[in-house]
Amino acid sequence: MIPVLTDHELERIAAAARAAGALSVEYILLRLPLETAELFAEWLHQHYPLKAEHIMNRVRDSRGGKAYDAAFHQRLRGSGVYADLIAQRFALARKKLGLDRSLPALRSDLFRKPDPSGQMSFDFFD
Repeated sequence: MIPVLTDHELERIAAAARAAGALSVEYILLRLPLETAELFAEWLHQHYPLKAEHIMNRVRDSRGGKAYDAAFHQRLRGSGVYADLIAQRFALARKKLGLDRSLPALRSDLFRKPDPSGQMSFDFFD
């Protein structure tokens, strides 16, 4: 989710995912680690000059005043008023669309250990 730029699409994206057969949805608030913040800001100024500062301000609002917060529970969702608002909207959309259930358990029995020789097998065609 890119603050200001794509957040208005949140509910429509979730609905489109459901229409395409999704059983559950998640989101990640824009992350800008290392030099990506500078590159993204430059791209914004080039493509969305009137929104660029607003977008970067929302990013910083959601990251404790910085473009990125690497803290484990903050990096995917952010924190603060804006991030909380997005989380609330997302939770409502998930519930309304029935996309708030857990996914089925992963079936590891369907995976096969690779041949140690490195040769791939085509026996799955049988």
